[in-house]
Amino acid sequence: MHGVVVVLVASVVIFGSLFLAPGSPITALTAGRPVDAHTRALLEARYDLNAPFVVQYVHWLGHAVRGDFGTSYVESESVTAVMAPRIATTLILVTMCSLLVIVAGMLSGAVAALKRGPIGTAIVVAEAIGLGVPTFVASLLLIAIFSVQLHWFPVFGSGSGFIDEVWHLTLPSVALALGSVAYIGRLTQASVEGELRKEHVTTATARGLPRGRVIRRHVLRNAAIPVTTASGIVIAYLVVGAAVVETAFSLNGLGSLLVSSIAQDDFPVIQAVSLVAVLAFVVIGFVVDVICARLDPRITLE
Repeated sequence: MHGVVVVLVASVVIFGSLFLAPGSPITALTAGRPVDAHTRALLEARYDLNAPFVVQYVHWLGHAVRGDFGTSYVESESVTAVMAPRIATTLILVTMCSLLVIVAGMLSGAVAALKRGPIGTAIVVAEAIGLGVPTFVASLLLIAIFSVQLHWFPVFGSGSGFIDEVWHLTLPSVALALGSVAYIGRLTQASVEGELRKEHVTTATARGLPRGRVIRRHVLRNAAIPVTTASGIVIAYLVVGAAVVETAFSLNGLGSLLVSSIAQDDFPVIQAVSLVAVLAFVVIGFVVDVICARLDPRITLE
């Protein structure tokens, strides 16, 4: 229920904010060319632009629920058709980034907390570097090293076919996940170190339980709860942050579509992509709640 309320409120903000944005739908539809009053009236009637705000919003939301986001001002075809070929690219990119963030972030953080000495220090230094490098700069560095110099990965494009797409999206996913891996690693390290200082862990160790068992059952399981919550927020951010990487690598994803639509005042596409991003946030939040409830039975779901 809370998710539905969030989506409804977000839909009002998304739809209403475009009325405050510079430019107008008529300007976008006519590519900035002056039109006479009759043509303007025809365009307003066709795209339902002369109706009151509430009427326009209800009409838009009613169609959006059925998957109809209207017609693109630029492409002159349905927004759903414009978005459809780009969804797979963004989905694969975000999935690869999520796996990197969860696996590499949690693993590096746990190792840094449990393995003191040069290994832990090296991981901490690497995390500090990862947190300090912006995504766009990381993209350019990866392109310069692994594409231009070493020729290991392609520079631009999304590829064709699943295997080829994964190959093309490897560098973009690393660039997008770099800062998030460092953040989750740092958070995991702090969470594991905090659990190691807990009284029940000290008691279990004093009773002679094997260290591996204590780490698995009493440290890592409890430390995973706050890290899982943070990972959900980070993964939700990746959906929006993908726009930077998709632009840098010339990928045909939803992020690059959003950037180009903003530049061209393609309001229906902007509304659709923004609403999809909100839905992704809500779904990811629900999945995180379910996982946390499985990790800790004391957490209950409504």
